[in-house]
Amino acid sequence: MKITEKEVRYVAALANLELSDEEIARLRGELDGILEHMDRLNEIDTSGVEPMAQVLFDAEETATLRADVPVEPLGNTAALANAPESGAGYFKVPQVIER
Repeated sequence: MKITEKEVRYVAALANLELSDEEIARLRGELDGILEHMDRLNEIDTSGVEPMAQVLFDAEETATLRADVPVEPLGNTAALANAPESGAGYFKVPQVIER
């Protein structure tokens, strides 16, 4: 396997997840499968493929992008108008990290 149990536990800690040993083992296998798939994709010869800057493109009647028209910014007062709680020009949110 390419990924170790220690690495899975490290990523879980970064995501603030508490995982059981069974979940660690399952995720280790799943993450290893993802890494193996990426290795297979890296083996593909893409030397003759032109790079793309944007998958979506403007193509007349099948245009997938909207026109880039400048508009006035929303403004602080309007942005905070429906906020449950605000103060000093900012959104107030409850603390979620307790480490």
